[in-house]
Amino acid sequence: MHAPIGDFDSATPAPDCLDELTAPVADAVRAWRGSVPAEQIVYVDTDPRWADTAVFVEHYGRELLERSANCVVVSGKRGGETTLAACVVLSTTRVDVNGAVRRQLGARKASFAPMDTATGESGMEYGGITPVGLPADWPVLVDPAVADLPYVLVGSG
Repeated sequence: MHAPIGDFDSATPAPDCLDELTAPVADAVRAWRGSVPAEQIVYVDTDPRWADTAVFVEHYGRELLERSANCVVVSGKRGGETTLAACVVLSTTRVDVNGAVRRQLGARKASFAPMDTATGESGMEYGGITPVGLPADWPVLVDPAVADLPYVLVGSG
């Protein structure tokens, strides 16, 4: 299979390569009930050496600059309660943690979650967190610019 975007050596429908995915992502793919068929979730193997956005698009295709997204974990706090959430934005966009995200979560304070919290609570690798397979009680805030794309590349967990 050829990836719908980017220049990758191989692309595989996620249900056909569950052993390549981290446990939470594989479990989510197995139980997938989304509006898009699970077979349209495509796994591409990337080299961590090229994870930086600028290097990534140089290596895998310039069109990915506008078609790749970051999934970042944020922490919202209010009245002693902490809410973890995921924000999915284009890789060219900054997450408005103290504005839009804080308001969306109804938090008094919001910040990027510490790396050990993000990886420990998600079960995914830092820099490879994806909204597919996150804990069910986490809000997932998706920028409309990401939702409007027919395909988007997001970390694989």
